[in-house]
Amino acid sequence: MAHWLVKTEPSAYSYADLERDKRTVWEGVSSAPALLHLRAVRTGDHVVVYHTGGEKAAVGLARVSRGAYPDPKQGDERRVVVDLVPVRAFAAPVPLAAFRADGELSGSELVRFTRLSVLPLTAGQYERVLELATGSAKPVATPAAARTKPRAS
Repeated sequence: MAHWLVKTEPSAYSYADLERDKRTVWEGVSSAPALLHLRAVRTGDHVVVYHTGGEKAAVGLARVSRGAYPDPKQGDERRVVVDLVPVRAFAAPVPLAAFRADGELSGSELVRFTRLSVLPLTAGQYERVLELATGSAKPVATPAAARTKPRAS
């Protein structure tokens, strides 16, 4: 099972909308790198839902109920969608600042490639997001030695 993060503007479609609808077709992805990730999404994968805009935080967990398939609205097999169902809203949103500050999450594609709307998460990153989402865990900084590259002599 893989782990993913998808971004959405909450004024367009929020995690609360997903909970209300009980299922959605995750559509509208058009960038080539994001589509590459979306094509790899499979039924049963876990998805962290991240609100963009003023919120900039991971807010909930979803599950893929149908893996990548051609977007029926586009008529272009390169454009794909997936179906998501809600699992749970996070007790505490995990803000972008926590991703940047946390040793496990600072290397995530969310921090490295901020414009992508579909991103993979490692198992460790996924577990760390879930820990932070409980509200009882705090970001753990990466030791300075791990953040800097050794100098050539």
